[in-house]
Amino acid sequence: MVLANSTLFNGKDATLDRSKPVNTNRSISVYVPAQYKDGTPAPVLIIQDGPGQLGMVKNALDNLTISQDAARKLPAFVVVAVQNGGNDSKGSERGLEYDTLSDRYARFINQEVLPAVIANTSVKAAYPNLKFTEDSSGRATLGCSSGGAAAVTMGWFRPDLFARILSYSSTLVDQQDDDAPEEVMYPLGAWEYHSGKSLIMNSDKKDLRIFLNVNENDLNAGDAESTHHNWVMANKRTAAALKAKGYHYRFVLGRGAGHCDGGVQSATLADALLWVWRGYQPTGR
Repeated sequence: MVLANSTLFNGKDATLDRSKPVNTNRSISVYVPAQYKDGTPAPVLIIQDGPGQLGMVKNALDNLTISQDAARKLPAFVVVAVQNGGNDSKGSERGLEYDTLSDRYARFINQEVLPAVIANTSVKAAYPNLKFTEDSSGRATLGCSSGGAAAVTMGWFRPDLFARILSYSSTLVDQQDDDAPEEVMYPLGAWEYHSGKSLIMNSDKKDLRIFLNVNENDLNAGDAESTHHNWVMANKRTAAALKAKGYHYRFVLGRGAGHCDGGVQSATLADALLWVWRGYQPTGR
């Protein structure tokens, strides 16, 4: 996808730091499991920072869509791994997409990415009748670091579009750009979910399933609370808020593990997928 052609993330946002490069193109990786039947409304998993965890997810799909054990069986969801727009942190296109508290990224996936997948020539050749379910319970999102924050934000702001969330080493801290318009309402960025405005506790419960991971050695784990940038504290507080509010959630703390630790992900992702898709029943739409 050409960034300049996007109506939502064209790489020219006024809040961007021009010293941070923006990608010209955005690659999209798509995996359709063998068990998917062309023409049926496909459940879908979005992966941030694509291809990201695509390899591990493919392995889980290949083995668990054919499982004879109902408790160890995955639905045949299509995986769409989306490359970020470039660079990192405040002032970057990636930060704009992932760390901003709004529904903009969820709309981008729904309005631009998914239609582009269906319209792609190669996809059409293999699956001429591919379509994605409109049921939010059939739509999941996965990410690590800022990509994990994006997963949480997609579900929080648009639970009607994405209801199943997998978040690893998530930046649930104050990493929203300082001159973002959203600063007026959410001055501490994703820190507002669990502290500050305590959005999870002070909002009506949303119909979401949330898998949350943080690792003991995650970035900035030793920072003082006053910095609003303690990643471990942020994820622990988010888990506590989800528990207190009665959400379907699972929290995994990686002992002795670092940021976006591959060992943690390879050890937990298959089970996390099984848990987050628990109870899914296709609706036919």
